[in-house]
Amino acid sequence: MKKLIAGGLLLAATALAPAAQAQTRAAPVKPTVVLVHGAFADSSSWNGVIKILERDGYTVIAAANPLRSVRGDADSVADLLKSIDGPVVLVGHSYGGSVISEAAEGAANVKALVYVAAFAPEAGESALALTGKFPGSTLPPTLAPPVKLSGGGNDLYILQAKFHDQFAADVPLADAKLMAAGQRPIADTALGEASTAPAWKHIPSWFIYGDADKNIPPAAQAFMADRARSRATVVVKGASHVVMVSHAPAVASQIEKAATAQ
Repeated sequence: MKKLIAGGLLLAATALAPAAQAQTRAAPVKPTVVLVHGAFADSSSWNGVIKILERDGYTVIAAANPLRSVRGDADSVADLLKSIDGPVVLVGHSYGGSVISEAAEGAANVKALVYVAAFAPEAGESALALTGKFPGSTLPPTLAPPVKLSGGGNDLYILQAKFHDQFAADVPLADAKLMAAGQRPIADTALGEASTAPAWKHIPSWFIYGDADKNIPPAAQAFMADRARSRATVVVKGASHVVMVSHAPAVASQIEKAATAQ
C-alpha cells in the first residue's frame, strides 16, 4: 500500500513539474532601468530613486552623461544600451531628456522613455528654444561667468550661492550646497544644439515634473508631455527642478509604471 501511495505521489510530482517550469518561463523579465542625468547634476542625483528601484528588484545603471553635445552624449548612452541584454526603461532628467530621445532611436531594447523634469524635443528643436517657448525660467541670471575651454567654447555652471534657490529649492540647504559644489558643467553649445531623432514619437513615454521648476517652465513641460502623448503625466506640487532628489518615491513610482506597462 505504501508503495502505491509513494508511486502515486511521484507520478503527481512528475506531472506537475512541466506546469511549474512553464510558470517559471512565463514570468516576465524586469527591464533594466538606465538613468541619464542632466546639466548641473551628476549620477548621484539619482541615489534616492536607485535605492527604491533596487529594493523592488530592478537592475539600475546611472549613466555618466558627458554634457558635451546632444549627438555625442546620445552616442555614449546608445553604446551603453547595446551592452544590455533584455528590455530597458530609459530615463532622462532635464537636458538628459534630449539625450535619451536621440539615444533611443534605433535601440530595439528600449521599451519606454521616462522624462523627469526633462526636455522632449522635436526634430530641429534645442533645449534653449524650448525653455524660451514659455515664460518662467529664471536660469540665465544665475549662471556663473562662462569657463572658457582651451579647445573652444564655454562650460556653464550655476553660481553656488544661487544654486539652492534656482535648482533645488525643495532640497535641504546642506544637501543643496553639496550638489552645488559637485555640479557637472555643460558645454554652452549643447544647450543650443538641435535634436534630430525624437524617439518619443514611437516609444511610449511617461512624464513627471514639479510645478515650481525654475529651470524649465512647467508650461513647457506640459506642452512637451501633451505633444508626446504621454501615457501618464505626474505634476508634483511645489517640486523644484530636481524632483528626483526631493520626491524620489514619486519618480521611482512613475518609472515602475513605465516598466510594467503592456
